[in-house]
Amino acid sequence: MKPLRHWIDGKPREGASERYGVVHNPATGHPEKQVPFASVDEVDAAVQAAKDAFATWGRSSLAKRTTILFKFRALLEANRDAIAELITAEHGKVHSDALGEVARGLEIVDLACGITVQLKGELSTEVASRVDVASIRQPLGVVAGITPFNFPAMVPMWMFPIAIATGNTFVLKPSEKDPSASLKIAELLAEAGLPDGVFNVVHGDKVAVDRLLEHPDVKAVSFVGSTPIARYIHTTASANGKRVQALGGAKNHMLVLPDADLDAAADAAVSAAYGSAGERCMAISAVVAVGSIGDELVDKIRERAEKIKIGPGNDPTSEMGPLITKVHRDKVASYVTGAAAEGCEVVLDGSGYTVEGFEDGHWIGISLLDKVPTTAKAYQDEIFGPVLTVLRVDTYDEGIALINASPFGNGTAIFTRDGGAARRFQLEVEAGMVGVNVPIPVPVGYHSFGGWKDSLFGDHHIYGNDGTHFYTRGKVVTTRWPDPADAPAGVDLGFPRNH
Repeated sequence: MKPLRHWIDGKPREGASERYGVVHNPATGHPEKQVPFASVDEVDAAVQAAKDAFATWGRSSLAKRTTILFKFRALLEANRDAIAELITAEHGKVHSDALGEVARGLEIVDLACGITVQLKGELSTEVASRVDVASIRQPLGVVAGITPFNFPAMVPMWMFPIAIATGNTFVLKPSEKDPSASLKIAELLAEAGLPDGVFNVVHGDKVAVDRLLEHPDVKAVSFVGSTPIARYIHTTASANGKRVQALGGAKNHMLVLPDADLDAAADAAVSAAYGSAGERCMAISAVVAVGSIGDELVDKIRERAEKIKIGPGNDPTSEMGPLITKVHRDKVASYVTGAAAEGCEVVLDGSGYTVEGFEDGHWIGISLLDKVPTTAKAYQDEIFGPVLTVLRVDTYDEGIALINASPFGNGTAIFTRDGGAARRFQLEVEAGMVGVNVPIPVPVGYHSFGGWKDSLFGDHHIYGNDGTHFYTRGKVVTTRWPDPADAPAGVDLGFPRNH
């Protein structure tokens, strides 16, 4: 197996802990790479490198920082195919989906390149006689990012570009399941001229995570992952005096009203539920059909879902790839095999799906469950796989009540032709991101991404203006200067005495 390395102080570093994980190719199931798990000492080395770099990077000019980011952006654009290939090889998503991931990460790099506007302060003059007050924002210091397997390039790029643009230094702990994209990004940042130590990568498990959460020199932690881990990250890091943004899990609903364009709604449900094999925190996993449209809508979803071509991500004809690990594949399948006993109608069962010639891959087919009760595990849990549940309600009010009863509040959508109903929905639904006839309402880079309830722990959403505020702290400076006209007798600078 190919050995991977950490990236500390501007260069690769061999793992020294003698603990390793295995990176598989999800399409074949074969182990291909060995990733080192960092010890406490190795995490400390990365944090120390970042701390040393902050002494100069935190005081560097905005022009220098943005010049490097512009160079990085050009390199990222030139290497997007190479990064997408690494994602496909380790995560399993199809190449076009991996390219889309890189593109969404580029949006945040674009935002960071223009960070000078967001870092402008405020000035009030003459708040009292000869007294001015200015508000400025300054970097925190060393900050850390702990990122998930489902977007190994995009989610880190939701964090570090803004962090380093605002003058911080960064330690990334990527998922140990697909770590190579983060190392490629580190190489490109170095090629762009980023000083050593400003961006570091340490691989690992709970040992590395816990050390980042407790390290006294780490000032803030960003996290994206499941709700139980997000809650743990927030509780532990906060107890250690750190600023935290911890984005958790989701159960995203799509409310379909009787007046909706059912073909458009079915298209949206299929793409939002089964894209990237459902391994998205913004995937639609629950369709709520209002009134008499349920049967027709389910038929349209089934017709489209049955046509999806499943295969290796590097096959250009594939529309959906495998799941990332066999353990995860088996867990997702269990929700389908146990669905009928919980009162669900199994319309499509993909739990036994395999791909000829790739029988050892982590394959699962498309699953569609109808008439799902809210007590079913397939509804209650974040499945993170290609399983779409359909729930039936009689009215809009029942639908909104069902959605708001969920402990999750990440994203949601409504499909309707009625502007009044859409307006009510966007005001009444308890979720951080809302789509109107848009199934996956991921905000563009200059707005912020984040949910409500158990989908977010902490006060700040990620990227956008919230990202800038998260990675900086405000300072207010009150200044009074004596008027030269009031200089002591004997010194005359020629200013008129007019008061």
